[in-house]
Amino acid sequence: MADRQLTTLLTQLRTPSLPFPQSTTLLSKAKLLLLQLSALTPSPTVSPANLTLAREVYELGALHSLRAKNPDSFTRYVSQLQPFYELPPSAFSSPSQNQNKVTALWLLFLLTQGRYTEFHSDLEGLSTRGSVAEVENDKFLGYPIKLERWLMEGAYDRVWKAMKKGEVPSEEFGVLCEVLTPQIRREIASSSERAYPSLPFLSAQSLLFLDSEGAVVDFAHSRGWVIKDRTIYFPTAAELNADEEGEQEQEKEVGQMVIENTLGYARQLETIV
Repeated sequence: MADRQLTTLLTQLRTPSLPFPQSTTLLSKAKLLLLQLSALTPSPTVSPANLTLAREVYELGALHSLRAKNPDSFTRYVSQLQPFYELPPSAFSSPSQNQNKVTALWLLFLLTQGRYTEFHSDLEGLSTRGSVAEVENDKFLGYPIKLERWLMEGAYDRVWKAMKKGEVPSEEFGVLCEVLTPQIRREIASSSERAYPSLPFLSAQSLLFLDSEGAVVDFAHSRGWVIKDRTIYFPTAAELNADEEGEQEQEKEVGQMVIENTLGYARQLETIV
């Protein structure tokens, strides 16, 4: 009886546009039914069919949480999913339709938090899902892997392009990209400060992918930049507490390369538009 009721609830929960308060109510009912089935957590006594139902409840809970921009709820559901994801495929009655998607979203979430050690640790655990090429070519898993690689390389132009609305693998990835965007802007700003004493106002707007001049002014003020005669002046090296001259020069060269690459991409976009 409980398993049939649970199947009915899951049919409703598969609707992406379901309002979060409604999905929360349905998820609470689903977990009560899992409790009746003794399937809240995996164990040898839980049947493959019920394990499959439980896994999907937590997966849909994670997805609904992200759509509602509730990171704490998302984290809880991912934590509940981990014991299920550690089981072999033979433990379930059917393969998961959302496992790679949820895992990829978790990896992207770690990037938004700057938790790179955990990101790489979890990435190593994906070896059970196929070869390196298979994982990287997966529609969902490949997305955070490429973003992290480009972030480490300073290839922000590629990151901006990949985070555009039409480029993300699904709606939920767009939610996390909104969180990642300010972080990338801060990194580009830091590179700019190390690479140049100043930048033309419009170049800074293109570089930071800000939509309006007012947004540039607000961002500049938040960084302590000075705007004069349509030029943005950065704090001096002394104010940025730079340590060694050699290190400053190396950072300057890297920063200039990053800025030039990103500005080049921004100019290409302006040409297309």
